[in-house]
Amino acid sequence: MTETKRLISLDVLRGFTVAAMILVNYPGSEQFSYAPLNHTKWNGLSPTDLIAPIFLFVVGVSIALAYTKRLAMGLRKADMYKKIVGRSIKIYLVGIFLNLLPDFNFADLRYTGTLPRIALVFLFCAILFLNSTWKQQVWTAIGILVGYWLVMLFVPLPGYGKPMLEPGINVAAWLDTKFLPGTMWQKTWDPEGILSTFPSFVTGITGMLAGRLLLGNLEKKDKAIWLLSGGFVAILAGYLWNLHFPCNENIWSSSFVLITSGAAALFLGTFYYLIDILGRTRFTEGGLIFGANAIAVYFLADIWALFFYELKMGGASLNDHFVTQLSGVAVTPQFWSMIYAMLFVLVNFVPALILYRKKIFIKL
Repeated sequence: MTETKRLISLDVLRGFTVAAMILVNYPGSEQFSYAPLNHTKWNGLSPTDLIAPIFLFVVGVSIALAYTKRLAMGLRKADMYKKIVGRSIKIYLVGIFLNLLPDFNFADLRYTGTLPRIALVFLFCAILFLNSTWKQQVWTAIGILVGYWLVMLFVPLPGYGKPMLEPGINVAAWLDTKFLPGTMWQKTWDPEGILSTFPSFVTGITGMLAGRLLLGNLEKKDKAIWLLSGGFVAILAGYLWNLHFPCNENIWSSSFVLITSGAAALFLGTFYYLIDILGRTRFTEGGLIFGANAIAVYFLADIWALFFYELKMGGASLNDHFVTQLSGVAVTPQFWSMIYAMLFVLVNFVPALILYRKKIFIKL
């Protein structure tokens, strides 16, 4: 293995992804937001739809880097399993805690979400990595994507007698209705439900494959070329599959996995070439600062949101006051909504910067 130094490009990509996640999750107004900063309602792909899969891809890359090193050190798998399970549980419970905010209504608790999905993907992929070769991981990924495609498009939906692929009317939604406890994000279905979690595992697997590539014996420039080429091929394959199984974040379709994993590989390959090969680190510090405590920053954003979005002042929240008062100043409400979101990102940057400078790295 030739790649022994820490990959700055990976830390930067992780950090910028978390910053982007906060930006799109917390606009100044849900009513007024630029289209690229919104999730696609059903079929299709927006820049915002790329954020979650890129983060899961980064999780996969990190697994490959971290556990290859641990295996080389001769650590016992049994000890690693304990830490993997423990970390997964902690990430999941933090996600549940955030879902309970602000009123801690357990009766309407949602058991899924961004952090619960990250926890499950980490658990599955880390254990898979420790017990398989890269070829076995490829076949696992293919098997999941093909199996998911067959189930979603060829299994008749109970009550309809034929396959369906509409919002809330598909096999994944039916399974959630029958077996997913608690409240669902869309009331009758959940974008992070039971069945769609399986193709999200593949997003993590593609990251692990990228990590193995970066750990290989190729020259650095060749690694960048392979990442970029692989990303392009994955996007092309995903586009072709999309013609039959539409690209859809809500059900994490197989075509969505290929397209977004390809995009993640393009981002990582570009960052790797510019930062780790050419040494161009200008403008990367913000990504490093956010990336050093990614989960902690995401957690803090939800805490800060209680004050910036939930607390009422004069009958309206701070974000409502901001957008309403400035909407008549020359530009559109969408502009001020974006400005407020950017200011909220900066608010979260402050504690991230303090932690980074004090060399405090919170690892769940």
